[in-house]
Amino acid sequence: ARFVYINDAERTNAPPAGLPDNSIHTTKYTVLTFLPRNLYEQFHRVAYLYFLVLVALNMVPQLGVLTPAASVLPLAFVLGVTAVKDAYEDWRRHRSDKNENNRTASVLVGGVFVPKRWKEVQVGEVLRVVANETLPCDMVLLSTSDPTGVAYVQTINLDGESNLKTRYAKQETMPTLAEALAGVIKCERPNRNLYGFLATVDLDGRRAVSLGPSNIVLRGCELKNTAWAIGVAVYTGRDTKVMLNSSGAPSKRSRLETHMNREVIMLAVVLFLLCAIVSLLAGIWL
Repeated sequence: ARFVYINDAERTNAPPAGLPDNSIHTTKYTVLTFLPRNLYEQFHRVAYLYFLVLVALNMVPQLGVLTPAASVLPLAFVLGVTAVKDAYEDWRRHRSDKNENNRTASVLVGGVFVPKRWKEVQVGEVLRVVANETLPCDMVLLSTSDPTGVAYVQTINLDGESNLKTRYAKQETMPTLAEALAGVIKCERPNRNLYGFLATVDLDGRRAVSLGPSNIVLRGCELKNTAWAIGVAVYTGRDTKVMLNSSGAPSKRSRLETHMNREVIMLAVVLFLLCAIVSLLAGIWL
């Protein structure tokens, strides 16, 4: 289990816990990996491999038809334009990640809620979210503005559903002031299940209280029709359910491109057979 000490991030994150920070990264490339990885992805297009083979054959003096520059330039131009497009798209993802990581959340520090950047939020810290704000991490509700502990959230960023979901704070944690709340949450390891959560909370040695999916609010949800809600961070950054369900930036492959790959392979095989047959017949004739 993961042990989360409420309002004690230092103890929660002490070694050997190895918990990640709350920053996210959705980019595909770095400065060092851009060129090799981008070329690797581009040469998944069979047409590029076909022309690369033609360029290599043209470099052989006995087989050359065009000058080396004339054979290389068309392929280099196409590769360069595609690389610039991919670099621009990845730069936009990097900028979006930076804006997301630098958003501010209200974190309890020394008995007072102070603004803190999302990427600096740690497991075990107590956060306060107000109406229409997006949650910066996965957190267990401790109290809400509603006397019964009800909070309404919109999960359209997670599952595409626009209707509001109800989440609840346990009555055992509602009466206690956030700065005075102490205890430990024993929860399951991070997983991709958006609709499951198993945990217990032990408050100052009292009887453990069970927690379920209705007691956790996930990163990306928006608080609605609730003035405020207070919770403790249990999963951050890459451990949040929304990031675990993220497949990353995909390599775009259309059905037309897949069809073209098959056609190029067939044409290459036919061309190879024609060249082999004609060469064989020419040798026999000579």
